[in-house]
Amino acid sequence: MDEQALLGLNPNADADFRQRALAYFEQLKISQDAWQVCAEALAQSIYSDDHIKFFCFQVLEHQVKFKYSELTEVQQQLIRETLITWLQAQMLNPQPEKTFIRNKAAQVFALLFVTEYLTKWPKFFFDILSVVDLNPRGVDMYLRILMAVDAELVDRDVVHTSEEARRNTLLKDTMREQCIPSLVESWYQILQNYQYNNSELTCQCLEVVGAYVSWIDLSLIANERFINMLLGHMSVEVLREEACDCLFEIVNKGMDPIDKTKLVESLCQVLQSAGLFSIDQEDDVDFLARFSKLVNGMGQALIASWTKLVKNGDMKSAQDTLQAIEAKVALMLQLLIHEDDDISSNIIGFCYDYLHILKQLSALSDQQKANVEAIMLAVMKKLTYDEEYNFENEGEDEAMFVEYRKQLKLLLDRLAQVSPELLLASVRRVFNATLQNWQTTRFMEVEVAIRLLYMLAEALPVSHGAHFSGDVTKATALQDMMRTLVTSGVSAYQHTSVTLEFFETVVRYEKFFAVEPQHIPTVLMAFLDHRGLRHTSPKVRSRTAYLFSRFVKSLNKQMNPFIEDVLNRIQDLMELSPPENGYQALLSSDDQLFIYETAGVLIVNSEYSAERKQVLMRNLLTPLMEKFKVLLEKLIMAQDEDRQMALADCLNHAVGFASRTSKAFSNKQTVKQCGCSEVYLDCLQTFLPALSCPLQKEVLRSGVRTFLHRMIICLEEEVLPFIPSASEHMLKDCEAKDLQEFIPLINQITAKFKTQVSPFLQQMFMPLLHAIFEVLLLPAEENDQSAALEKQMLRRSYFAFLQTVTGSGMSEVIANQGAENVERVLFTVIQGAVDYPDPIAQKTCFIILSKLVELWGGKDGPVGFADFVYKHIVPACFLAPLKQTFDLADAQTVLALSECAVTLKTIHLKRGPECIQYLQQEYLPSLQVAPEIIQ
Repeated sequence: MDEQALLGLNPNADADFRQRALAYFEQLKISQDAWQVCAEALAQSIYSDDHIKFFCFQVLEHQVKFKYSELTEVQQQLIRETLITWLQAQMLNPQPEKTFIRNKAAQVFALLFVTEYLTKWPKFFFDILSVVDLNPRGVDMYLRILMAVDAELVDRDVVHTSEEARRNTLLKDTMREQCIPSLVESWYQILQNYQYNNSELTCQCLEVVGAYVSWIDLSLIANERFINMLLGHMSVEVLREEACDCLFEIVNKGMDPIDKTKLVESLCQVLQSAGLFSIDQEDDVDFLARFSKLVNGMGQALIASWTKLVKNGDMKSAQDTLQAIEAKVALMLQLLIHEDDDISSNIIGFCYDYLHILKQLSALSDQQKANVEAIMLAVMKKLTYDEEYNFENEGEDEAMFVEYRKQLKLLLDRLAQVSPELLLASVRRVFNATLQNWQTTRFMEVEVAIRLLYMLAEALPVSHGAHFSGDVTKATALQDMMRTLVTSGVSAYQHTSVTLEFFETVVRYEKFFAVEPQHIPTVLMAFLDHRGLRHTSPKVRSRTAYLFSRFVKSLNKQMNPFIEDVLNRIQDLMELSPPENGYQALLSSDDQLFIYETAGVLIVNSEYSAERKQVLMRNLLTPLMEKFKVLLEKLIMAQDEDRQMALADCLNHAVGFASRTSKAFSNKQTVKQCGCSEVYLDCLQTFLPALSCPLQKEVLRSGVRTFLHRMIICLEEEVLPFIPSASEHMLKDCEAKDLQEFIPLINQITAKFKTQVSPFLQQMFMPLLHAIFEVLLLPAEENDQSAALEKQMLRRSYFAFLQTVTGSGMSEVIANQGAENVERVLFTVIQGAVDYPDPIAQKTCFIILSKLVELWGGKDGPVGFADFVYKHIVPACFLAPLKQTFDLADAQTVLALSECAVTLKTIHLKRGPECIQYLQQEYLPSLQVAPEIIQ
């Protein structure tokens, strides 16, 4: 072997050596006999370096996985012998191999098993067992091989082809017949032999039993000797977690519902008599988390049995099973309320399914009602934050608690389905008690009280948020709680979690303010002062900015009395903070977008006259325009690149803010009614000069493009005079990304104004195409993925542009470009339909082709087009689907195929029998298609 290349296998080797090792590995993979060198190295323990041993196994793995059938009988026998020799050596070596080598060896054994067990090596397991006997190192390898075999046969995460799935089923059937009882016996011997003196092997063996139990005969494991041994392990500290998981797999096994109930019940009796149900005496949380998972499995297994029995009409057995379920509820509640969230989280499935049963029962017993109430109290308690939760710097623990809260929310929703009245009464009780004394209550309890009110909105669903009409009891209760929330003064609580929950809830129940509008000023003040937009926490300010815009939008006309006051109070929050003053603005530019949108909504939805609206809108936008002009001049003068970037960002924000105010308008009509067209035209004239700025082009163009998109909606044809010069600037020395983002703008204009913009399109058509072709023809490095992706996206945009032009009934734009250019464009479409393996682009190309055939393919079409149809479009419809890369398992490709068929159909419609004649007599014979198939 190339000793120099092998040096690169060490993770600490430098990059050149590592590259050389990778290249050597690729070389060995394709070599005919390299695997023999590796097999010999392993069998004779030639190398002591761990990375080289691992490498040798990788070469063998590749041979077995991909090239095994190429080997002769003798060579295949050599691989079997190599592995057995290596296994024998494991028991004699002074030191065991590293774990990663043992795992890789086990994978190679498993691959060989899958390939040979049914044909050449039926004694696979017996041969291994005869080598390892009860030697601890041998047993370790035997158990690893069993896990690797299980992974090959039943791992749900591996996607198998139907052929592999059939093979795996056959392998499992054969194993069940020939060797499973012996394997189970070997596991029993291993457990008995090592349970007290080698916990690692015992745990490994328990893992194997848990893995195999899902597909072997359960009676081999669920019998007295095995279960008694497992129960013994449940009281041994180092084994009990693994024993718990093993019992969980036994309980999880699919089987007849009556048998399953019996199995679970007998297990429960034994566990209970062993004292395992006394949770309060147990302080090992890791074990309790596994135990909780086991109880959850038992509960869900019983519920699945109950469901099947009810479905089968066996009401007597169903009743017995329901009693068994009810008997576990006390234990379930203990685990649900446990202070450790992992333990609690593991039992939620059982709890959820139990509530689902109660939902189906016609009437609940007193005990069941008490259970529902106990679950409700547990959920309320567990929703509460603990002292350790870090609100300022949320890490992994905090993320896990947020996930756990989502699970609890599902329980709460399910509780609402079982007993909405009880849920409402419980929340009301907790909420009122807490808010009466919020000043002296800990933050987490105040937060959870408001949170519960917030959660009721989804738990007790209504259409369009109409919580305050309909059912009187519910409406009154929610109205009372909302009134308490906004009048209690709790918005002043000094903790971010409470503040945020207050604002979230106010916005969630915005319909309350339609019923009691007198509270709007109180809430507006909370939004606008130190409790909301001026809070000390940036997180609160940011979220409040978004919620404030939602609140204002939802109240619409009810905001009228407060508009000018609100606009005055938010004025300082809308300042464009230029980069040089070092002033730390209260809101980020993203947050300011919401404030600008809110200001726009307030002005547009107000009951003011058009003149007043125009004045207010001008007051809002003039400061932006003035700042923009000053900053643009500074940018043109700026030397330092960091400063240029900061100024360009600031300019971009100004354009973005102006764009955002226009979101209050839905179309030109509303802009005209408010008398605001002129203000936005002024903005356009102010912003467009930025396109000719030679610095920071990408940032500036992106902002102005977005503004133009908005103005096409708001000002319609009034924008058209600005488009030609804007386009000219945007096409100057641009890159793939610029073009890709510019094309949608042209598409929007084309689709909206159609023939109105035909002269402009004809004029800019070829300049745009030249810019696109220039970028597409730029050489790129072979493995530059991002450049390749950019080109693919640009190609798609180009075809989308042609589709828009042809689809808007403006084919004359293409036709008037001169014969040579027309031909060039048509060839790019043919190329896109056939040569590039991109089904999205192919689909678009066929849509363009069928549209052109429809427009030009008749007798009066352009000269030479009929020829083009037969020479290029018809072949494209056959060649594209014949490509290797045309994958019909892909949904986009199927759509491309259907458009391809539409193209052929359109040709037939336009050219009639002549098309059939051409296919029969010229095209299909040229592809060597047999005459009978042609007919």
